Amino acid sequence: MPLNKHIPDNRRMEATSPDESWKDWFQHYGPKLLLCARQWTRSQADAEDVVQEAFVRFWRHQRHLGGDPRALLVTSIRRAAIDLARSDVRRARREEESAGDAERLFVSVPDADDRTQVIENALRRLPDEQREVLTLKIWGEMTFYEIGNELDIPLNTAASRYRYALAALRSAMTIADCHG
Repeated sequence: MPLNKHIPDNRRMEATSPDESWKDWFQHYGPKLLLCARQWTRSQADAEDVVQEAFVRFWRHQRHLGGDPRALLVTSIRRAAIDLARSDVRRARREEESAGDAERLFVSVPDADDRTQVIENALRRLPDEQREVLTLKIWGEMTFYEIGNELDIPLNTAASRYRYALAALRSAMTIADCHG
């Protein structure tokens, strides 16, 4: 029997024992949280660090708060990614000033297939606002209401940014399929 079957519903984080419940819960939701974090970080390793930091902070201090823990975790992951990015920018600026080398914005994935590359390029070309809503909706599994609250925008704005992002991705995929 898979471990994630022990959890009766996705909002409950404590199954039987404290050690078992966090492991089961993290095994079940960790991959989705990692996909979400990957959208806000420059590398897989950064995403893993951000998820781990946010999850540990949540489990130690916030797990007893009301509401959907996934939404709280996504918010925590997003903030941790922003903090990491700020830290990286400051570090890069210091390194650039001392050595003249600036880090690249994105890390390339050498073994990615062509379709993956097309998707990644299309995601990079999206405006930040659309990419953020798309990430929260798909990988964060948040509602437009929750996204609106998180980003401090109206519900309809969140929905329209999502639609525009999907349309841009569809267009990029159609063009790639025609030329590929």
